[in-house]
Amino acid sequence: MESLAAREPTPVLSASGGSGTALVDDVAPEPSRQRASAPAGRRRPVPLSFVSGATIAALFAAWWVATHSGFIKPLFLPQPEAILSAFRQAWNGDLDGAPLTTHITDSLARVVGAFLLAALVGVPAGLAMGMSRIARGILDPVIEFYRPLPPLAYLPLMIIWFGIGELSKVLLIFLAAFAPVALATRAGVLSASRDQINAALSLGASQVQVVRFVVLPAALPEILIGLRIGMGVGWTTLVAAEMVAATAGVGQLVLNASNFLRTDLVVMGIFLIGIFATLFEFGMRGLERWLVPWKGKV
Repeated sequence: MESLAAREPTPVLSASGGSGTALVDDVAPEPSRQRASAPAGRRRPVPLSFVSGATIAALFAAWWVATHSGFIKPLFLPQPEAILSAFRQAWNGDLDGAPLTTHITDSLARVVGAFLLAALVGVPAGLAMGMSRIARGILDPVIEFYRPLPPLAYLPLMIIWFGIGELSKVLLIFLAAFAPVALATRAGVLSASRDQINAALSLGASQVQVVRFVVLPAALPEILIGLRIGMGVGWTTLVAAEMVAATAGVGQLVLNASNFLRTDLVVMGIFLIGIFATLFEFGMRGLERWLVPWKGKV
């Protein structure tokens, strides 16, 4: 290897204008003038919460302008003040003798009860369909047959079979939420890596351990998505369920208000259902971030 002393010096121009000698390695390279300079100030992305808040504010402003200017009649869309007045009447029980808290409690009990039942039955059914061909052959045709049917289609059968009590209402919401939970769980099981399952079996894991430590963690993101969809479907079925001789409930309140052309009460009920459904959705998203923090990062 050539030594440093044997290398020929390269003449360079000194700072005082004279000439001198220096090694090439001793001269610091100048930065290229053609290199693109880093951006001085990159714009920060607009927060999603700001965009959502601005959208909601714009919609409320358009609603206020359209109703106060007389462009839309109160029969079709009441003013925001009318919604607040209807809320106060419903809260005090001035409409049908039952306070609004009773309607909300009854509706929440039906939706949450049916959702928990759908989760307790749908997740094991989806696991069975994903891991067993026999279970898939038994359950898949039934679920795929009734899943596209609207709940109002089999509502008369619920009344004939189970009467007009709470059982028919809860079962109607349960059937609507069960299908997406079971199918999402089956899809999650089928997405599990076959190599991981074979590796666990080769290490001596039992079938229960494979399901607990391999299949279930792999299927958990899809299961949570199915639960979110099932909860949303349950809220959309609430009004149909409370058509069956319900004495209290937000859906029943909306139906009675529509019979008397109380658009303010109808809009108020829609807002209540939407608010509670949104709260449940945010809760499921938080549960998803806690249980599967790796989702979207792998």
